[in-house]
Amino acid sequence: MFNRALDHLEEWLVASFMAAATLVVFLAVLHRYALGVSWLWPYLKGLSFNWAQELCIYLFIWMAKFGAAYGVRTGIHVGVDVLVRKLSPAKQAFFIQLALSLGAFFTLVVAALGVRFVLFVRAVGAVSPDLGMPMWIIYLAVPLGSSLMCYRFLQVLTRYRRSGELPSHHYQETEPVV
Repeated sequence: MFNRALDHLEEWLVASFMAAATLVVFLAVLHRYALGVSWLWPYLKGLSFNWAQELCIYLFIWMAKFGAAYGVRTGIHVGVDVLVRKLSPAKQAFFIQLALSLGAFFTLVVAALGVRFVLFVRAVGAVSPDLGMPMWIIYLAVPLGSSLMCYRFLQVLTRYRRSGELPSHHYQETEPVV
């Protein structure tokens, strides 16, 4: 139950961050080109989208951190297994478990260092230049996304130890729906 709710939250966050960034970019570009239309100038001259690029960068950071966790869960995260596939099944199992364990350890370390950095930035009181948003909120993506990614590595490792299966996201050609 918890994992299903977490799966849905993860997918919803990634999609929402991506959709919001796309909408902000669309509105900023539309605004820029609409300023050149003389009859729209009086209505648009007071609007400013100077903050749009900064917001999009932050939205993509959050999307990437949670998207990486999604990638680990679904088997689409980057992995190099060319050499591992040439090994015997026993050695494959060892290296797969080693890789998943190291992934969990690395993301745990990044999450812990991220918490320290967020606390430091919060104590300093830094704010973003265009949005005026506290930077610690923006940097919170690192410990939250890395913690979720660590959880996903451990989840995949546990499932692999039980069943010997890794998540895979293979393209399957299907019959066209008529």
